[in-house]
Amino acid sequence: MLRKDHLRVSRAGGGYAPRFVDDADRPLAERLLETFRSHVGDRHGDLRTRLDELEADADDFKLVRGLASLLEREATFETRSPLPPQRARRKAFEAAETVGVATDSERERALEIAADGLGVEPAAVAESLYADREDEQVLVEFEPRWDAGPLLEQYNLSLAQTALFDATEVRVRSADPKRLVTATKRLGLLYELERTDAGRELVVTGPDALFRRTRRYGTAFARLLRSVAAAPEWRLTATIDDRGTERTMTLTDADVTVPGVEPLAEPAFDSGVEADFAGRFRSLDLDWTLVREPEPLETGTSVMIPDFAFEYDHADFRVFFEVMGFWTPEYVAKKLSQLESVESVDLLVAVDESLGVGEEIAAADHRVVTYSGSVRVKDVVDVLREYETELLADAAADLPEAIRPDEDVIELETLADRHGVGVDALSKPTFPDHERLGGTLVRPTVLADLEDRLEPGTSLEAAEDVLRSVGITETSPVLSRLGYRTEWNGLSGGTIRRLDGDEAS
Repeated sequence: MLRKDHLRVSRAGGGYAPRFVDDADRPLAERLLETFRSHVGDRHGDLRTRLDELEADADDFKLVRGLASLLEREATFETRSPLPPQRARRKAFEAAETVGVATDSERERALEIAADGLGVEPAAVAESLYADREDEQVLVEFEPRWDAGPLLEQYNLSLAQTALFDATEVRVRSADPKRLVTATKRLGLLYELERTDAGRELVVTGPDALFRRTRRYGTAFARLLRSVAAAPEWRLTATIDDRGTERTMTLTDADVTVPGVEPLAEPAFDSGVEADFAGRFRSLDLDWTLVREPEPLETGTSVMIPDFAFEYDHADFRVFFEVMGFWTPEYVAKKLSQLESVESVDLLVAVDESLGVGEEIAAADHRVVTYSGSVRVKDVVDVLREYETELLADAAADLPEAIRPDEDVIELETLADRHGVGVDALSKPTFPDHERLGGTLVRPTVLADLEDRLEPGTSLEAAEDVLRSVGITETSPVLSRLGYRTEWNGLSGGTIRRLDGDEAS
């Protein structure tokens, strides 16, 4: 954002249109960038003097100030002085009280006394006195994230954000609604989703219809624009309180883009309960992947973003998961209304026992687990196991009578994953083109080739290398099928030998 006194808007025709920059302003941007670069090592006051000169020569001094304010955020200023300024001032002022400074000679005497007390030359005290004042600080580093083009893009974004600071309502249509709703939720803004002739619009309003607008809420409105502008296509219409006059501002992706820098970091979790659950769940070796804040779910004219989704690793199936903590009665009522009208999905809700609304949620055909303090992972896993059993049964019922994998060698676990079933389900089909040896399917032609490549007396290590060369990792069943046993030679390893008649039978 820019400072409010840097805001440039046109109110022609009763509207409210930010005065954006374009390629015609590139020379000014380049001149400002060069000004900052050329003043590295100089006093801030010297830089400020040069910027004042550029303002005087420009058609619009606010534009120069706005661009310069963005560049100053990219600059590093330091206090450079022989002594800490506060210490130098304290000693000098103590000396001045003794001398009674009224003339230049008395000032010099006070500096000499202060210097003597500090063990330095008077010039060092004089140089240090006000070195920490803004004008005296030195520009020590200037490494901006942008060159002239992206600087102009950043200016347009910042200008629009500043204009949005006084918005009372914002309506957005976006090609990336998930990102938009997620950002709205995380910024703590009140919102709903409305159906219009032009499509769905996200409507963001102020708290309590903005009877008391706060600076924090206005800043959140402005920050939302960054997420809006990150989408490839979008349109935003805002109602602006322009010093008591209501005006309309319209922005599109043609007006504002996000320069090539990362947006502000967003919090990973909304509560410690969620963070604790995610950490414990992800430590388990399950066939479910935990997804943080999946896509929004429609709830009539609004949307909700569940806290998590569990995605099953072996099929296109997910269970959404919402954690209801200790909320206000009003928010609980709103959440219950959402759960009653949410689109048809598999939804599991963890409810704080103190809310006492588990039965109401279950009545809306959602699965419920209750908790106190923290969500019990076992309770959630038990529900997922029920889904998993149903999924495996459905997948097993759909298996063909005969399965013919294309691979010459394939592990049953890999084949089970491919069909979305457990390994046990593969006991029913036949494999006409393969032999099942332990947990591996092998074509007869591969076995014939292995027979030619192996011979009695080969070390076990060398034999296993031969099997691995064709993709077989479970070696014992295959060696037995080929008529070999392992003769162990103590700790030195083993040798493969032919099975005798009794062993072979």
